Amino acid sequence: MRLYSVLLLIASIALAGCQTTTAAPSKKLPKDENIRTMQAEIDSDGDGVLDDIDECPGTPFNVVIDERGCPDSLLFGENEFMMEARAYYDENSSEIKSEYYEQLDNAGKKMQVHLDAVMHIEGHISKREDNNANQTLSRYRVEGVKNYMTMTYNIDPDRIKTFYYGSERPIAPNDIENSWLNQRIYALISNVK
Repeated sequence: MRLYSVLLLIASIALAGCQTTTAAPSKKLPKDENIRTMQAEIDSDGDGVLDDIDECPGTPFNVVIDERGCPDSLLFGENEFMMEARAYYDENSSEIKSEYYEQLDNAGKKMQVHLDAVMHIEGHISKREDNNANQTLSRYRVEGVKNYMTMTYNIDPDRIKTFYYGSERPIAPNDIENSWLNQRIYALISNVK
């Protein structure tokens, strides 16, 4: 046991002797030092198209876009297509925000050209909006879009199918920061049979 204690003492002394201290390097830069900087390329709306070439800035989150940064439609056959439109709302509001009219206008124009196309619109609210007084808010949101399409583009109301889900189908947490993603309509326009 005594040999073990002596070895432990020698090892401790050896390790203590190995420890050295050095002064930290100075963090001061010379006055005349040139510092290189880079400008970051920005994609403000997060759609994958940089702002300097984005022809549709402010594209909503999670929308299929083309190479110009604009909402796009998917082509299936010669005359078959499918496209999406989304709109997000202020809390407890059914008023369409101005930045979403471009998507709705693209959908309306597409439906005017393709008379066999049908629009399915889903209305959603966040859990924060879900109370007895607001149970019909998802319906108001959907009906607002349907009215816009029928009045602006003269689309037959029978070509627009509506669904009201309330807060049943969230796509994000219902906290203060993310609940706006649940305050939405989602529209699918298609003539694919």
